[in-house]
Amino acid sequence: MRQLLAVDRDNVIVAKAADTMDLALKSAETVNRAINADLPVVDTAFEGVYSGLADQLRRVATLIAGRTALGVRRHLFFTAMGGYDTHASQRGELARRLDELGPAMAAFQRAIDALGVSAGVTTFTLSDFSRTFRVNANDGTDHAWGSHQFVMGGAVKGGTFYGKFPSLAIGGAADAGDEGQWIPTTALDQVGATLASWFGVAPSELPQVFPNLPAFPTSNLGFLA
Repeated sequence: MRQLLAVDRDNVIVAKAADTMDLALKSAETVNRAINADLPVVDTAFEGVYSGLADQLRRVATLIAGRTALGVRRHLFFTAMGGYDTHASQRGELARRLDELGPAMAAFQRAIDALGVSAGVTTFTLSDFSRTFRVNANDGTDHAWGSHQFVMGGAVKGGTFYGKFPSLAIGGAADAGDEGQWIPTTALDQVGATLASWFGVAPSELPQVFPNLPAFPTSNLGFLA
């Protein structure tokens, strides 16, 4: 590949494309070295924890450990797990999801603590939708609105709830219908802006990232130091 990239450098567009590809190859080599590095503290943190999410978070931990070699000042990693669209048999399905989520997140935090970077790593959850409070005829729940998320890390002011907890009354003031579809009282924009501020986004730039932010009373929910 590199021999091919050295051919035909006379055309400016071709040369620039070749430079981009060469940079991609060099970046891939650097990332592979970071991923395959021998990291006993990460291995110990994830010992006995095996799942799809755990594998993703373990990879993230190795990349964080190699941050100096990667030369990136700020990293944003995305991991995902499905199976929460529980329209039927929610009791067993949800238990299996949480049995994967909890140990994987705990192992990741152990790895981050062992690497000594807990204050600089914040982990948070996001979801496309919530579930109804009322159980349907298939012992499951259907699509809903407001939900709970959690944030963890050394910079998190933890051990408490942020936002207003719904009344959990079917058909009540917090219900968008009669199924327990809780109306959010805290906007995703506010959660995102709080995280972005910690990440280094200037207050003046937050409305550019979250255009709806001015519609809410505060841009910082205070859950990060």
